[in-house]
Amino acid sequence: MALSSALFSGISGLSSLGNAMQIIGDNIANVNTVGFKGSSFTFQDLLSQSISTQSGTAQVGRGTAIGDIASSFEQGSFESTGNTTDLAIGGDGFFSLREAGTDSLLYSRAGNFSFDNDGYLTNPEGYVVQGWRLDDQGENIGSMTDVLLDSFTSNPDPSDRISVITNLDSDAAGNHTAATSLADNWTEAGGMPADMYEYQSTIKVYDSLGSTHDITIYFDKNQDTSTWQYAITCNPAEDRRAGAAGNTQQGLLARGNINFSESAGTILPSATDFTMDTYDPATSGWTPVSTNPSGYLEFSPDFLGGAGGSTQMNISLDLGSHWDGSSWTNQALTSTQYARSSSTVFQSATGYGAGDLKGVDVDVDGTMTGVYSNGQLIPLYRVALAKFQSVQGLHKEGNSLYRQTRESGDAITGDPGTNGLGSISPNSLEQSNVDIANEFVKMITTQRGFQANSKIITVTDQMLADLINLKR
Repeated sequence: MALSSALFSGISGLSSLGNAMQIIGDNIANVNTVGFKGSSFTFQDLLSQSISTQSGTAQVGRGTAIGDIASSFEQGSFESTGNTTDLAIGGDGFFSLREAGTDSLLYSRAGNFSFDNDGYLTNPEGYVVQGWRLDDQGENIGSMTDVLLDSFTSNPDPSDRISVITNLDSDAAGNHTAATSLADNWTEAGGMPADMYEYQSTIKVYDSLGSTHDITIYFDKNQDTSTWQYAITCNPAEDRRAGAAGNTQQGLLARGNINFSESAGTILPSATDFTMDTYDPATSGWTPVSTNPSGYLEFSPDFLGGAGGSTQMNISLDLGSHWDGSSWTNQALTSTQYARSSSTVFQSATGYGAGDLKGVDVDVDGTMTGVYSNGQLIPLYRVALAKFQSVQGLHKEGNSLYRQTRESGDAITGDPGTNGLGSISPNSLEQSNVDIANEFVKMITTQRGFQANSKIITVTDQMLADLINLKR
């Protein structure tokens, strides 16, 4: 009876060590598998049987078995790639993936994603990455959904403000007096005569359809003063305001005065030191302009000619000073009157034209941003991550995918970098966490254990043969 038990003990050792070698082989086979998590194993002894001894009852073991097989979820090393949709998780968490054609979700650490021909962000097996759609401020909208690329065009945004910071030469002679107006020299046919102004600056603005238009500001100094006149104009052919067609001053939008300090060379603070009147071609009249809530004066071109002025634009003029409710306050970068050549120090305009999607960038917080040809960066989605109370309870589905089970608990989803979830590393892939040197050591010890257990069987067989040979 004891010899038979020894045979079965040896067999249990062979079986358990064979399974252990299978685990080692699986680890080594996946040493280059993206996102693979290696498995470890432990042995435990089987229920012992009782035997009688001279000192009483004792126990004898009956062999061994695999006690536990556990996945190691330690962080794998990162490999840099040239693909912006290759994502790696630095820390805890799994990507959430929807199985095509179902509502079933699976989870993975492998982030080798790409967009398919329908615009879905998928893994190589076609599972769709889950995330949240974002608003213009980058905030999550609604519940978790498929990451679907459908914003291929960036809509145009009309200009509502221009900034033109200039230095106007204090030594300029000027061509006007306080009694004459620079704007009166503008004609639809000839524009502004070159001998009627000291300096001009041109900047592009956008209408609501994304077309660009040149706004030109002419400056001229009143003789023997520190007051400069300015006239704001556009291309006469693009002036679609009511009454503009055929008007001899078509393209003339606004005029005004700027008073500079003779000693400091900056815009003076009183209410009359920076003024603007807008021109109405329908009445050939001028209307004084008050500052808007932001403290800037506005002019109102219309490049599209919509009925009833519906396409009229209101554009703020920022010369580096704004009205704070009691005085003109010069900003850090402001227009000046210094004794050097007139020049444009800085200029910019809000708005942009329509753009086409050129690519997608992903940030560490999982934000996917569309990069468009008009220079706009528009938030599209945020990649979702999930974690579990017990990762060891997850069920392996193959292809580096896991399915939640009762033992793992329900998935807890959230934004990367929050609630204990890891952050996203774009242009990277997490490699297998298998330590091949460690696996080789395990292979040696497993092999030696297998050899030792095989000796138990061969020696027990020899002992049984000797037992049988007792009867000749």
